[in-house]
Amino acid sequence: DKKSLNGKVLRLTDTGDPAPDNPFGNEVFTYGHRNVEGLRFDDNGRLWASEFGDKGADELHLIRRGKDYGWPYVEGSDGRGGYADPLAQWPVGQCSPSGIAIAAGRAWLGALQGECVWSVVLDGPDRGTSRKHFAGEYGRLRSVAPAPDGSLWVTTSNRDGRAEPRPGDDRILRVTL
Repeated sequence: DKKSLNGKVLRLTDTGDPAPDNPFGNEVFTYGHRNVEGLRFDDNGRLWASEFGDKGADELHLIRRGKDYGWPYVEGSDGRGGYADPLAQWPVGQCSPSGIAIAAGRAWLGALQGECVWSVVLDGPDRGTSRKHFAGEYGRLRSVAPAPDGSLWVTTSNRDGRAEPRPGDDRILRVTL
C-alpha cells in the first residue's frame, strides 16, 4: 500500500511536505522495507540503508526512487524476481545490522547479533564483497558513524539486557581506516 507510511523510506522537503518529485505523489520514496535501522548518504549522493530481516536475511540496500524492496514476500535477493536486490546480505544470526557509515569506498555496519562490524565494497570489481571486523572482540556493536578526522566511531551495546556486559561497557571505539 503506497499510501501507508509503514515499511517505507520517506522523502520530505525541509518544511515537512512530500518532495515534489517523489514517485507516488506523497511522502513515499521506496517501499517493501521490513525494518530499516541505518541510513547514510555517500559522497556521490547515493542513499544506503541497513535493514533487519526477520528469519531469512539482513540486508544492505542502495535506495533507488520508486523501487520495491520485497518485504514481506522476500528477504535478501530474489534474483530476477522483480524486487530490488540488496548489494549485500547475511543470515540474521550473523548480522542484525544497525548504524551505518560510508568511508573509504565501503559501507560500515554495526552488527548486533554478529558482534562485529561488517564492511561492504560499494563500487568496482569487488562491489558487494563483505568483510567482518572485530568479530567477538567487543560484544554487540550498534552504531557506526564517521568521525571528523576520517576515522569511525563505533558503539558497543552490551548493557541493554541482551548480552553479558564486559568491563568498561558500554563504550565508544575509535577505528582508524
